[in-house]
Amino acid sequence: MAKIRRIRLKKRKYIPVPGISPGSIQLYEGALKPKISFYAYTTEEFYNEEVSNNQSLELLLNKYKDYHFWIDIKGIGDADLLSFIESKFSINKLVIEDIADCRQRPKLDDYDDYLFSVSRMLYVDKHHEIENEQVSFILFSKLLISFQESYSDNISPVINRLKGGKGNIRKLGSSYLMYALTDIILDNYFNLIYKLGDELETIEELLYHRANKSLMFQTQNIKREMISIRRAAWPERDKINDMIRCESKLISKTSRTYLKDTYDHTMQIIDLIENYKDLTTSLIDMNLTLISQRMNEIMKVLTIISSIFIPLTFIAGVYGMNFAAHDPKTGKELVNNMPELYQENGYLFTMLGMLIIAIGQMIYFWRKGWLNKN
Repeated sequence: MAKIRRIRLKKRKYIPVPGISPGSIQLYEGALKPKISFYAYTTEEFYNEEVSNNQSLELLLNKYKDYHFWIDIKGIGDADLLSFIESKFSINKLVIEDIADCRQRPKLDDYDDYLFSVSRMLYVDKHHEIENEQVSFILFSKLLISFQESYSDNISPVINRLKGGKGNIRKLGSSYLMYALTDIILDNYFNLIYKLGDELETIEELLYHRANKSLMFQTQNIKREMISIRRAAWPERDKINDMIRCESKLISKTSRTYLKDTYDHTMQIIDLIENYKDLTTSLIDMNLTLISQRMNEIMKVLTIISSIFIPLTFIAGVYGMNFAAHDPKTGKELVNNMPELYQENGYLFTMLGMLIIAIGQMIYFWRKGWLNKN
């Protein structure tokens, strides 16, 4: 029999401090220290360096000022770095606040010199828990800055493509790079949904063998996880639609064409979520039905047993009554006072009669089909 390898929704709470002024940088508890990777590239050249501090980052920006840049920041637990980004690139304080506040829903904000985009990256970690991580992008004409909560390497395929220089990733500028990163984030949605779908198929197989409460609870947990994915996928679809329709010159015409394909992916994700969510409801209903059916079968067996023993109990009760054979005062024989009590072999006749009644009932139940399992 197949076994379920449960994927759990990771519990994470971001507790904001009430009353702080808009634009303030509020780092959540447990935020990781940043790891900064700097990428500079043209069609023919590619450079990659790890950055240790703000001064090194500024030197690299001046050194490769004629290139396209990508600053990949993993971990947002450094308020000084966020303040440096804000002042260096003239970023609105509200954007920096949204980057630090990892509860944002997917969205696109259009500013004069740059675009700010937020995505939710969902994937299964090594502990079989679903990570719901915020990924933020700031897009300039020749620069892309990305922010991740964790050190996960889910975007490594894009980095490998950038290093290899094949395809359009170096040719079509920063907007295409942001498209590629957004697209791979959505590809992780497919992987997660298919894993949850495999769990549902396993649960369905187990239901045919033995329905129980644990399977119903596991199905309900998967339903909650599907709702969590849908909560991220719907605004992601709207955000990509905004990217396609926005009038900003920072997104090239070619990138918009590729974004239409990503939009189709979001529609496929939403359709899969809705289908699997309906399947979870059906499995819960089927589980309850099978449990109820099994209970009915148990009650049927108990009812049949009770039906057999009711007449036998009646006979035993009648003949179990204590009647005297003689009047205790006069000593007169009481002939009509349950004469069967004084019959020779009366016990055997009574037991034989009870057996015949029980067999007759079984034959009757069998002919009615009440003894059939189904």
